[in-house]
Amino acid sequence: MFLNNLKSILSSDIDADLKSDGRYRLASVLVVIYGKDPLVVMTEKPKHMKFHAGEISFPGGKLDSDDSDLLETALRETSEEIGLNINRDQVIGQLEPVVTLNSGFLILPFISVIDDIPKLTANAEVEKIFHIPLESFLKTAANDPDPTHNLIQEMYTFEYQNQIVWGASARILKQIQNCLKR
Repeated sequence: MFLNNLKSILSSDIDADLKSDGRYRLASVLVVIYGKDPLVVMTEKPKHMKFHAGEISFPGGKLDSDDSDLLETALRETSEEIGLNINRDQVIGQLEPVVTLNSGFLILPFISVIDDIPKLTANAEVEKIFHIPLESFLKTAANDPDPTHNLIQEMYTFEYQNQIVWGASARILKQIQNCLKR
């Protein structure tokens, strides 16, 4: 799997103006893929967080009233959380929005595929930063057999270093996996 192939497969039009019907709060994340043997950047949330404590996720967060759109939210949150400054020109596409079942967010995922990144630094919203080999990570996909999880969207899990990635992050990864299978 090469970065140029990923760029071509994951490129799409960007529409950063998602509307909520009032049931969900708007948020966005940035899926950053980089390197010769592509790695994906994910974070572990601290256990004391109000939402998603201890979960493995992509950098991102809720739409701020100062943000012009959800892409700005994803870029701002990525910079704040892990010290990675990505500009709008480095964002190649977006995926379908996903819903968090417990915290009530509608999340718009954006994708950036770049050659390399600088050393990252976690802020207080991040316990740990992961640089996960994308290809082998996607092969760990499993469906969650619990039918109660299928209320809004299907549940999937992925595993990295005995950590389970589930929920909205896993549904985002599943979209990437589906794109790569096409």
